[in-house]
Amino acid sequence: MKRIVLLGASGSIGDQVLDIVEDHPDQYVIIGLSVGRRVEKLAAYLRSHDVPYACVQYEEDRKALEVEFPNTVFFSGDEGLKKMSELQCDLFINALVGFAGVVPTLTAIKTGNTIALANKETLVAAGELVNQALQENNVKILPIDSEHSAIFQCIQNAPSSDVKRLIITASGGSFRDRTREELANVTVKDALSHPNWSMGSKITIDSATMMNKGFEVIEAHYLFDLPYTSIDTIMHRESIIHSMVEFKDHSVLAQLGQADMRIPIQVALSHPERLEMQRDNRLDLLKVGTLHFEELSHERYPLLALAYRVGKAKGALPCVMNAANEVAVSRFLKGEISFLDIERIVIGMVDAYENHPITSVDQLIQIDQETREKALLF
Repeated sequence: MKRIVLLGASGSIGDQVLDIVEDHPDQYVIIGLSVGRRVEKLAAYLRSHDVPYACVQYEEDRKALEVEFPNTVFFSGDEGLKKMSELQCDLFINALVGFAGVVPTLTAIKTGNTIALANKETLVAAGELVNQALQENNVKILPIDSEHSAIFQCIQNAPSSDVKRLIITASGGSFRDRTREELANVTVKDALSHPNWSMGSKITIDSATMMNKGFEVIEAHYLFDLPYTSIDTIMHRESIIHSMVEFKDHSVLAQLGQADMRIPIQVALSHPERLEMQRDNRLDLLKVGTLHFEELSHERYPLLALAYRVGKAKGALPCVMNAANEVAVSRFLKGEISFLDIERIVIGMVDAYENHPITSVDQLIQIDQETREKALLF
């Protein structure tokens, strides 16, 4: 039985992690869960499962839950997430959204836990610190993102010297068939209508701006130790090929599957083995028929171009880009700014910042907070 700590249990990824655990009760046991504001989802789970530790966002929710579930130890807030990350487990799953996932990941690494990572911002904002901590503590990360899981499966145990290029695929997001001129007046509802995937609102907007794909490029750099010149992106509308790896002999391996996040989640949970998928969602290539590939233009998607530039620069800029993007996306979802204002804010904040090296997580936290304050007014 693998003992699992899951942060972000009430989100899209968290829901599907719990599905996999339910499908394989002889393989996994949840020893810790965290949710943000969706306290009732946590309570519902605790009524049917014995979970030793849990964390919620607010102190008042913690106190209420302690009354109903006296056999569970509850934590709250950022400090609570840190305590959850210090629990000894076989697999620590970070499915939090945003910069809030950075400190828990670093804490879990120092605890010595294997990490299954769905929190993009951990490697985007703190990739240099994370890789240093992984080396110092002899810990590994198993990727949950479908693209990085695909690369992970294609590479297997091949030496890095055999890998020539990574090719990360993208569906194109909600607005892949619209010109930039047509983006001026799109609505939040339009942006949240992803053609292939069912995801949370933040990542769906990031997919529409292609910021998400830029994040994945930076993640791939840190996960697979390849230069940015060896990481390409390509539009693939069907979302059947989740990414490809080109080797030095020009062989290209691709991982294919339905647009179902349970597949990469189960790959991470069961590694180094594979388990039978209990849900009937097999890929039928005869029904798919044809696969299409198109260029992902950096002119059409300036945030993708920005991610390459910021990734190469390293230092504080990735943290600035991430924080500005989180604020800009939140403002767009609230109806405060237009869709194209997301690009204006993120690029403007990065260009206005004087880059410098990062030496500590406290430094990152300060940069994140200062950037957020400025981005609210940008």
